[in-house]
Amino acid sequence: MKNDLLMEQSTIIKELLEGAKRIGELAEREAQEAEKNATVSENVINLIKETQISKIMLPKKYGGPQINLRTFAKIVRIVSYHNVSAGWLTYLYPLHNILPAYLPEKGREEIINQGGLICDVFAAVGKAEKDGNGYRISGKWDFASGVNYSDWVGLGVKIHFSDSSEPEVCLPMLKRSEVKVINNWDTFGLRGTGSNQVIADNVYVPMERILRLKAADATGRPPEEDYDKDYPLYHVPFYPAFYLGFPNIALGGTERLIEEFKKATENRIRLMDGIRESESPRSQRVLAEITTQLHAADALMDKYFALLENSKRGRWKTKRSEYFAIRTQIIKNCTDIAVKILLTLGGAALYKGGIIELMIRDILSVATHKTSLIEDALAAYGKDLFGFDSGVRG
Repeated sequence: MKNDLLMEQSTIIKELLEGAKRIGELAEREAQEAEKNATVSENVINLIKETQISKIMLPKKYGGPQINLRTFAKIVRIVSYHNVSAGWLTYLYPLHNILPAYLPEKGREEIINQGGLICDVFAAVGKAEKDGNGYRISGKWDFASGVNYSDWVGLGVKIHFSDSSEPEVCLPMLKRSEVKVINNWDTFGLRGTGSNQVIADNVYVPMERILRLKAADATGRPPEEDYDKDYPLYHVPFYPAFYLGFPNIALGGTERLIEEFKKATENRIRLMDGIRESESPRSQRVLAEITTQLHAADALMDKYFALLENSKRGRWKTKRSEYFAIRTQIIKNCTDIAVKILLTLGGAALYKGGIIELMIRDILSVATHKTSLIEDALAAYGKDLFGFDSGVRG
């Protein structure tokens, strides 16, 4: 029986990885259209749904295969190898679909059983006013990745509950039909993510659809006692687990970028000396350096997973700032590689439309996300190393 279950799981994982490759290849073929439209196409979204990748992190009660975090990251990395924007959404859709898993059962059932995609903005820039057994939500939020194809939108607010000493960041889950979307996503990179602005005006949200992030982070589980103990995202630190996709997006794109650099360099002859670059110590050294940097980033990612896995047994012993520092160092390695490739290839890497130019822009854009800012991460980690409380959430 155990062997049958292992074989079944192995088959599911194989199908998911093959599905990730199909999503990535489709997005790569449509990359220029996505650049023009500032969003991936509905074709890509439909394939994310068809492959069931949008549901891979749901609890098994709701049909999720409950794959482990390493497999989830591998799926994200495969898609990002072909197209970073598609990798971003292939990470965020199944990730955001886990949010109902931390809601009270009534809210969880409503959202998951509806079956739509979820996007969110964690920044608590909105307002919440008490109204009966719920709150009225208003505000304006930027960077709602994938909102054009979502049915639900989680929007960050601060709420002061009667059982709490101070206001806490919450994520009310609103119906997409209840908010206004402003198509303002006109950016340097990650254009295919369609990360547009969302406006809510006095939208009522019942309490069962308001995710209390502080409680989810503190306990690593939903509010009821009878819950799925095998769910891979319970009993690990909420934010460090939630953010694990960003470095894997960068790793997937960087792996492809190095391969493209090697191909572009092998037969290149520089006019200044007439030497084939593959035979030159210059490019040989660059290829060795960036490949080694990628190996170092891979090793850091493995360390990150080990810390998450150990947290299930050791109960949150790793400082949140350490997770933050590891993630951002991985992404810095990737951005350093991208810049090195750009400066080594020179003007040939500047022309729009090529895979190298697109990957460089997108990898640099991943590094601008608020959870990827290395100066913030190192300042926090250094504070914790000296025994002060950095206060970061992961």
